[in-house]
Amino acid sequence: MSNKKQQAFDEAVVFRHRLPIQIRFNDVDRYGHVNNNAYFAFYDLGKEDYLNNVLKLDYRNRDVVPVIANVNADFIQPILYGDQIVVETRISHVGQKSFTLQQRAVNEKTREVVCRCSTVMVCFSLKSQTSADIPDTYRSAVESFEQGCDE
Repeated sequence: MSNKKQQAFDEAVVFRHRLPIQIRFNDVDRYGHVNNNAYFAFYDLGKEDYLNNVLKLDYRNRDVVPVIANVNADFIQPILYGDQIVVETRISHVGQKSFTLQQRAVNEKTREVVCRCSTVMVCFSLKSQTSADIPDTYRSAVESFEQGCDE
């Protein structure tokens, strides 16, 4: 996809979940950029906040929990120490046993997407140690949140 097409796509997609990220000194490599590994920690924070606040996920009282099956990232521009970054998260697809999270890191000052991430999560039964159907409570929570019905 060309840069202009991707930018238009980025602007058209609605991300209702946003989490400001604090860049720590130890996130920065010797070149002055945030190390690529730190991006995944940022996405984990966004993912965890989404799962806790949208799905009301409580790992202590659940048999079926989502686990990561696949994660991919596109690094577009460097993040520098002091940049104001927000991780935006949405669920773009819900299947029978899995769902896809789309995330992006956005520079608040420039409004530019600096990185994109896609994660496939599979629901997993802790009791049976096998994949499981997505619980109806998860489905309805995602549908309500992503369609803006929680306001």
